[in-house]
Amino acid sequence: DVPSMCRKLEDLSVDEFMLSGFDSGEEDDCEDEESTQQKGKMKKPAPQKTSVKKQGKASEHKDHLSALKSKDPEFYEFLQENDQKLLNFDDSDSLEDEDEDEEERMYHRLPSQLEVSHLEADDDNDEVETGKKDLKKPKEGTKKEPTAKLIRDITQAFKAAVATTKGDSEELCRYTISDSAVFNSLILFCIKDMHAALNKMLKLKDPEKGQKKLILPSSSPRWQKNQIDIKMYIAGVVQLLSSLTQSTVVAAVLRHANQMVPYYLCLPKQCRHFLKSLIKHWSTGEETVRVLAFLALNKICRNKQDIYLNPVLRQMYIAYVKNCKFTSPNTLPMINFMQRTLAEMYSLDTQVSYQHAFIYIRQLAIHLRNAMNLKKKETYQSVYNWQYMHCLYLWCRVLSTIYPSEVLEPLIYPLCQVIIGCINLIGFICVFLCTYVCDILQQEDFNKKPGRMSIKPINFAVILKLSKTNLQEKAYKDGLVEQLYDLILEYFHTQACSIGFPELALPTIVQLKAFLKECKVANYCKQMRQLLEKIQENCSYITGRRQKAAFGVGDVTAVAAWEKQVAEEGTPLTKYYSQWKKLREKEIQLEISGKERMEDLNLPEIKRKKAEEKKADKKEFKGLFESDSDDDDDDDDDLFKSKGKALC
Repeated sequence: DVPSMCRKLEDLSVDEFMLSGFDSGEEDDCEDEESTQQKGKMKKPAPQKTSVKKQGKASEHKDHLSALKSKDPEFYEFLQENDQKLLNFDDSDSLEDEDEDEEERMYHRLPSQLEVSHLEADDDNDEVETGKKDLKKPKEGTKKEPTAKLIRDITQAFKAAVATTKGDSEELCRYTISDSAVFNSLILFCIKDMHAALNKMLKLKDPEKGQKKLILPSSSPRWQKNQIDIKMYIAGVVQLLSSLTQSTVVAAVLRHANQMVPYYLCLPKQCRHFLKSLIKHWSTGEETVRVLAFLALNKICRNKQDIYLNPVLRQMYIAYVKNCKFTSPNTLPMINFMQRTLAEMYSLDTQVSYQHAFIYIRQLAIHLRNAMNLKKKETYQSVYNWQYMHCLYLWCRVLSTIYPSEVLEPLIYPLCQVIIGCINLIGFICVFLCTYVCDILQQEDFNKKPGRMSIKPINFAVILKLSKTNLQEKAYKDGLVEQLYDLILEYFHTQACSIGFPELALPTIVQLKAFLKECKVANYCKQMRQLLEKIQENCSYITGRRQKAAFGVGDVTAVAAWEKQVAEEGTPLTKYYSQWKKLREKEIQLEISGKERMEDLNLPEIKRKKAEEKKADKKEFKGLFESDSDDDDDDDDDLFKSKGKALC
């Protein structure tokens, strides 16, 4: 009967109903009568937990549609003409993106009822706005026992604050930060307390004293559940760093980011963005910002050398070359800082450093070869520039810092050959080899009187090329003698404890004696004679200590132990160098700060009268000197000159 058939249809599923063949007209009538009840009883199917179940349902439905072709061919043809998508149904159509995080989908699902956060609500604009008073609850909560919900709310508020710095009003945020006082309070709260709050929430143990290895947050059982919120927060920190301009604020955020390094190490994508921002601040920021950026870079590369060291070194070298294009007293300290820190980064792994050094020293050699062979202005300028010079300085510093190293030692010879080639091509602008330094003493005529007098000294550290006018000035020769003195002293200081120092210093002693015989300028002779005496004194000291040695020259171990003992006790040259270095650094600081030596001369200031004042004086005394004229003035000048000669 009809009621029983209706009950049977009611029990059928949608798929079974589609396969019923639509044979009974009574069933259609029954369907119309019970449509209201069916609509009321239909429920939303529960979401499948795994993709395997979804694939099973899809395959089953596809089989039902294929069976429909044999049972009801007319209806199947109708579907072919009007709904091809239903027949071409595929298993993949029911699957969601496998790469999408399920927790992230949960957060992006539209809730049935919008919640208003406990921070603050704006009923007029339907936007949530944080306030100073509402930040008290999160602050108290983070100090006691931070929960995942509390961290999520703080992260969303922080995201909204960062969006205001970027000017990205279209970005969807749960909160809106419109007041600058609220913004400052929120950022300050995150910088101070967020790191400790995250550690508490994840229940991470504090590292023990002396423990160098970092405790990664991913080791916490709560990490997976809270990973999305943490990822959003540390990404916001990187975005905040890129939008800030005030150096003090950038430094404060970098200190916080340095604390968050373990979290960046657990998230590779965010870590790469963080490293890019750090390299930018390391190469272009203010002094404190540069130091903090380097500390974070060093920390990351020490803990993940195999992943990050190679790309970081490459990017740091490129940033160094870009930012040493122009050299001045203001930029020189920053360039020297980049050289020292980059040398320290290269010392982390000599194998990786060798690959980089080999490639870049070879690149310098290729530029030099092209300049020598082609002899064009473009190729010449590719070598004769500050970037090329600072690259040579960098690799000299790297190889000397890591020395002794069996891995990097083969690169010393090619680097020296490049430097010698530059000296022969350009001149003595990049001289830092002792042999070529001493050659300048013989090539320059120091007895020739300067063509011009100049009180202002020449800072050779920031001058790439001297004009012909500069070469004729007295300041040029004064500065040249100072530079020769500094370079020779620094070189012999590095070898002062060597057992072969007397033999090493002999050629320089001969050249210095020859210079003193030829030079007639007292100031120059005084400086070089003092240098010669210090070198000879150190030779006598090493010779005396060497005569008491009971081992042979071939005993390498005994020689190394002897040199180490001499270095600990000190030599006359090393003691003199330490005193000289302190005085020299003070002089350099004065030059960098822009203070000139003229300030010490206390020269009187000559004030000249203006033309109007001169005319007024002439009018005032016109009656007394009626016969004065320009010719008379000239005659008077001649008269005074003749009287002066007579008096002499």
